[in-house]
Amino acid sequence: MLLLVVLAFAVFTALNPSVFLGPINLQNIALATPEVGVLALAMMLAMLSGGIDLSLVSIANLTAITMSTLYTAIAANDPAQAEQLFPLILLAGLAVGVLGGFLNGVLVAWIGITPILATLGTMQIYNGLAVAWTGGKTLYGSPSALTGFGQSTVGGVPTLFVVFVLVALAIGVVVNRTPLGLKVTLQGANPTAARFSGINSSRVLMSTYLTTGLLGGIAGVLFLGRNPTASADYGASYVLLVVVIAVLGGTNPNGGFATVFGVVLAALTLQIVQSGFTAVRLSIFEYSIAQGLILVAVMVFDQVKWRGRRRSRLAVAAPGA
Repeated sequence: MLLLVVLAFAVFTALNPSVFLGPINLQNIALATPEVGVLALAMMLAMLSGGIDLSLVSIANLTAITMSTLYTAIAANDPAQAEQLFPLILLAGLAVGVLGGFLNGVLVAWIGITPILATLGTMQIYNGLAVAWTGGKTLYGSPSALTGFGQSTVGGVPTLFVVFVLVALAIGVVVNRTPLGLKVTLQGANPTAARFSGINSSRVLMSTYLTTGLLGGIAGVLFLGRNPTASADYGASYVLLVVVIAVLGGTNPNGGFATVFGVVLAALTLQIVQSGFTAVRLSIFEYSIAQGLILVAVMVFDQVKWRGRRRSRLAVAAPGA
């Protein structure tokens, strides 16, 4: 993935250096990556457990809609109070994300519905709630503290990108350094063995979907921080995109293996490719084709590498057999 990042950056720099290396384009890459990247980390976590979460974008939109609605309702009477209550508005938005993850966890962990069907259903529910809530219109309004945060920089780097890096580090610690991360990995690798090892599968899956819901809520906050509007159809193309990023970053769709660093690099790669296509004036349809080609190429490479390793192991084991 690191090679792909460097290669994509080099190719589009060569094709149109004046536009691609312009400060506006580079800043746009850093601003657009976080919201998709956080959703991809959530998707990675769901896949690591052997499942999937198709409702992430709908959860993010519900979070943004909740925050925008609360802010505008309070600001209509007292704008100063609305700004003072920003922490509570933020907590309310994140609570919506956790609640969405809780419902997914109930369906998957307690009732036992297949994750793809459970989250497909909740995606429709959350999206329907968002449309009914907003009347299909775009809501305008966001706390100035959040808007200012979304426009600020740290050492020239957009603060939203710094948040993305911090979230990635936190998820990396959870996956690689905590008992929960080990249990999620074992659950995804072999649910039967995990159960006989004494792992409470229901508890692990519930924790997983609560975490993905929280990450969906964080993505919703990033939505609102980047652009002070909220709607039911924002990021409609993100559902497929975050699946592509998670798999491209090395996540096993069948569960049991994932790398946070790989997902971060995959998010950067696809954002660089998208910005590069814009810089050389190629259409969004051509970007979709490139997206699919990159995914297929990486999957083919992984399969060839895996089969080569398997043949090597069989060749080593054969003489002893």
